[in-house]
Amino acid sequence: MDTLLAIASRRDERRYEPDPLPDDVVTRILDAGRLAGSASNRQPWTFVLPEGDDRREALAPCVFAPDNVRGAGLVVAVVVSGKGPVSFDAGRAAQNMLLAAWNEGIASCPNGFADRDRAHAALGLAEDESPAIVLTFGLPQRRVLPVADGDAARAGGDSLVQIATGKCRERV
Repeated sequence: MDTLLAIASRRDERRYEPDPLPDDVVTRILDAGRLAGSASNRQPWTFVLPEGDDRREALAPCVFAPDNVRGAGLVVAVVVSGKGPVSFDAGRAAQNMLLAAWNEGIASCPNGFADRDRAHAALGLAEDESPAIVLTFGLPQRRVLPVADGDAARAGGDSLVQIATGKCRERV
């Protein structure tokens, strides 16, 4: 898939088929996160996969849309530690995983925390670790196709470019 088309056409999906994801696809998704850039190449993240119904059920009410966790074929908590722009680095890893999944025809959704402290406990994290985001992945219940190459600009979102020169900004 063309990278810009993948970026323009990827949408968050919250309803998944109950089927598990193939192991090779899971590996490619996680590897895409591992390969993300980070400040000073520190890679301040760990990817925690809450497996088993008990672990997922403990995590589900910690996010804003609990059914995303309950119904996903793969759940990945991006956990960070250390100082500096670790949240930004976690976002870079998360975006890599979301785009890699889309490339494989896998739906995905980032999930924010309704209760970060409870998520910390549900994931069994150390004191110096912090959950950054929970990503859910699965086979989509409804097929979403990427837009045609020429339609990438119409795929959604506002187009905004700002050019800053001296004291003035121009919107193009």
